[in-house]
Amino acid sequence: MKKPINTAHEKNRSLTRRALVLGGMQAAVIGVLNWRMRDLQVTQSSEFRLLAEENRIRDRLIEPERGLIFDRNGIALAQNNPNYRIVMIREQAENAPLVLAELARIIDLPPEKREAIYNEMRKRAPFVPVAVAEQLSWEDFARVSANAPSLPGIITEVGLNRFYPMKEDYSHIIGYVGPVSEYDLERFKNPDPVLQIPGFQTGKTGVERELEDLLRGVAGSKRVEINAVGRVMRELGRNNGKKGADIQLTLDHDLQNYAQYRMQGESAAAVVMDVHSGDVRALASTPGFDPNQFIFGIEADYWNGLIEDEYRPLADKTISGAYPPGSTVKMVTALAALEEGLVDPKEEIYCRGFIDLGNRRFHCWKRGGHGNMDLTNGLKQSCDVYYYEISQRVGIEKMALMARRFGFGAKPPLPLPSLSSGLVPNMQWKFDRYNERWQVGDTLNAAIGQGFVLASPTQLAVMTARLASGRMVQPRIIQRIDGVAEPVEQAPSLQLKPENLDLMRLGMFRVSNETRGTAYSSRIDEPSMAMAGKTGTAQVKGISLAEREAGLADKEDVPWRFRDHALFVGFAPYDNPRYSISVVIEHGGSGSKAAAPVARDIMLRALYGTTPPIEAYPRNLWSEIREQQAQEPPPNPRAAPADGSDRA
Repeated sequence: MKKPINTAHEKNRSLTRRALVLGGMQAAVIGVLNWRMRDLQVTQSSEFRLLAEENRIRDRLIEPERGLIFDRNGIALAQNNPNYRIVMIREQAENAPLVLAELARIIDLPPEKREAIYNEMRKRAPFVPVAVAEQLSWEDFARVSANAPSLPGIITEVGLNRFYPMKEDYSHIIGYVGPVSEYDLERFKNPDPVLQIPGFQTGKTGVERELEDLLRGVAGSKRVEINAVGRVMRELGRNNGKKGADIQLTLDHDLQNYAQYRMQGESAAAVVMDVHSGDVRALASTPGFDPNQFIFGIEADYWNGLIEDEYRPLADKTISGAYPPGSTVKMVTALAALEEGLVDPKEEIYCRGFIDLGNRRFHCWKRGGHGNMDLTNGLKQSCDVYYYEISQRVGIEKMALMARRFGFGAKPPLPLPSLSSGLVPNMQWKFDRYNERWQVGDTLNAAIGQGFVLASPTQLAVMTARLASGRMVQPRIIQRIDGVAEPVEQAPSLQLKPENLDLMRLGMFRVSNETRGTAYSSRIDEPSMAMAGKTGTAQVKGISLAEREAGLADKEDVPWRFRDHALFVGFAPYDNPRYSISVVIEHGGSGSKAAAPVARDIMLRALYGTTPPIEAYPRNLWSEIREQQAQEPPPNPRAAPADGSDRA
């Protein structure tokens, strides 16, 4: 009888234990749930609140206004013009094709363009604006705005677009902007997020490219509230960011425009530079192109015309062109010999029209020879034989060192792309390049700026500025950034004997101001403005013995690409130098006939700051100059200096 009682008792105890275990498990689960709820609601509440806010609120970038570019007198070279545009939001238009058809009755909108716009709309969310028309005239924009109530979904907007008012004059220097490409993004270590904005434009060439970080400015931002599908419901706040810096160049637009005009019809370059500060006053390369054509996509016909033109309008010849400098470097050769004490300025060397070196004959440009030549006469008449002789004394290594002292063989420190360093050859260079030994004949060619020697027009202007000033002046084109002047420090001395520099200046004066000087016919006749210069004619094609014996053909009988380059360098006034100049006319023939007159006219414009008086020219040219000046564009009006003081 006791056994059943014990069994029942055991069963009750077992049930109680199970209930306790289950209750404990339930309590544990409830406890974990309570802890997790507390963790989510209290501990992690700020994190989830942020996630919820991010689902509802977005920060969007606002494009900064691009900085402007001016010349030294405040004339705008790159500006931001209003862009009157029309966009359309498909969801706001009951019938988008019908609205576009109605819009076509107000502005020019051909059927094929309307179809392309509608196809673009269908690719995007219905609330995303799609561009319908850009760069509208004010009249068209006003008509659309007036009819907007009857055009559902149509929105008129005013933005800013880059515009280059001087067109060809600064196409190479200023460059242009265009849509950001993958290549552009790769140029930057940490690309600015604003570059990712659809349609954002960045500098592609010229100053626009090299000073992109300054000109771009700092993007603003706006905080907007959006719904679950991404539609903007309202704007909660904004920060407009910072406008890009305004850049003022050292260039003088009147002089730049005149240089471009004076070289029209030629493939040419001209550089004018202040011999003391290094300020570049003109950096002209012809022909140019209209940079405005590139902003919204260039037309195929215009592009093909540019790339097929043998005058290479897309190339900036002033900084990227590398030319044999010809006789314009004879001052450097002479200085190398003078500084080493290897030539007496009064020593005469006889020129019979050539010298023989082994089995090779090196000719002077004057077939019959110049007779006895001393240093300054050799420069005045550009006697090649004189320089053949002294170059053998000094050797290529000393000549190369002197050339580098005058700026050759190094890129000028300018914020421009595609800078050429030119070429200053020596023994090691030839061995490294051709695995050949340097020959004496190579030295003779280098002495007169032929053979391997190459220089850009900018380097030639720097060389001349250093000759005129006796200092290692460097070119610069940035005058002010946001109204703050860029510092100008006095350049260090060339460390050359003053008497040797004076001899070179005297020789250059005789080139331009004495009869039988190679540039005498292109002199400045006003004594206070007298220019010292040096002509150069650089061969681009070798002349065979048979051609030389038969007599050289007239320039007009030689195909353009085989004609000699024409060069001139100079500085003025002779007694108190202010500016240096270099002019290179590709395949122009003789430097004295093609380049020197151009250089004289540009220099006079720089010195006078306007159309020079007729008395500044040789009397025998007055009739010709009057005719020339009658066809020239008038001097440009001076604008108020863009000192940017309000933003400095």
